[in-house]
Amino acid sequence: MSFDPASSLLTSASSIVSDELLQRIRSRAAGYDAANEFFTEDLAELKEVGYLRMFAPTSVGGLGFGLERVAREQLRLATAAPATALAINMHLVWTGVAKTLLDRGDDSLFWLLREAAEGEVFAFGNSEAGNDLVLFGSRTRAEPQPGGSYRYYGTKIFTSLSPAWTRLGIFGRDDSNPAAPLLVHGFITRETPGYSILDDWNTLGMRATQSSTTVLDGAEVPPDRVFRKLPAGPVADPLIFAIFANFEVLLAAVYTGIGERALELAVEAAKRRTSMKNDGRPYSDDPDIRWKVAEAAIAQDGIYPQLDALARDVDELANHGAQWFPRLVGLKVRATENARFVVDQALRVSGGSSLASSSELGRLYRDVVAGIFHPSDGESAHSTVANAWLGPVS
Repeated sequence: MSFDPASSLLTSASSIVSDELLQRIRSRAAGYDAANEFFTEDLAELKEVGYLRMFAPTSVGGLGFGLERVAREQLRLATAAPATALAINMHLVWTGVAKTLLDRGDDSLFWLLREAAEGEVFAFGNSEAGNDLVLFGSRTRAEPQPGGSYRYYGTKIFTSLSPAWTRLGIFGRDDSNPAAPLLVHGFITRETPGYSILDDWNTLGMRATQSSTTVLDGAEVPPDRVFRKLPAGPVADPLIFAIFANFEVLLAAVYTGIGERALELAVEAAKRRTSMKNDGRPYSDDPDIRWKVAEAAIAQDGIYPQLDALARDVDELANHGAQWFPRLVGLKVRATENARFVVDQALRVSGGSSLASSSELGRLYRDVVAGIFHPSDGESAHSTVANAWLGPVS
């Protein structure tokens, strides 16, 4: 695998997404956004080239990629269609979780990798309004049934891939033993009765993700798809690490891709625009514009090494101990905030044309805002890092 040193992106020769496919995906992004439609054509073409099989081992028909390579593919895809990349992240996080566990001797989700290689599409049904405990608590009820299955009752928000998933990961709280409540993780299929998807996705940005609300009303997870029961509250379990590691690294990759594209657009605009005040010379000669582009480029350049290093450390089973979570949340916050800064600088360079509804940069401005809301948000991330360095509040 070779990288383009000028842009730190995968080259067209090394990526599984050709330049021609990337351009087709880019050409559809504005239409999906304007119509608030799911990226059906993108998904079909990406499935065809094996994009959803990247984490699955070659022994089951996958591509056998690690997190570093998948993050680079996602960065490249996000330069063309951030919403497409963000939604596919949810499938890739689950397959990445399964691989991360498998690499560490836990084959409890090996079936997931096999089914992903067979064409199943996985999505996350974990997020809940008002649940700032994230993976350590749930507002969803998980009721144990005879034989080991569970029925779930609750509302999940931001369920990306809503029109297309065939397997949905969910979790909820089992209070059947009040003295020892459990958080129970499992998967339902598209055919499982007892859930509904609301037609409520009409957002400022990331519109093509179609991350609709999912209402669980007795959806039953069979015993063989209940894959984890953990004590409620913070717990050191490989599943928690695997979810955080893949989620944060792949989110960072998508938003780094947004910054990459915004910087490209800023450079194009600076070279295209001319100044009457300076005898028709291009804005790329203007010292203020040059400063803004340089500021954006310096900021953008600083993200790649951290993204690569943390992804590689996950692949190579590095032992960062208690520093893993501070490093992961730090990467996510830095990448999303950095992307917002780069997009903002690009807007200032590009001028008022970016306000047009047809402007790609204007769409990136709307898309990049979503980075504020993904876990870990700024408050949670700073709490994690403060606890790592200062210890918990006494």
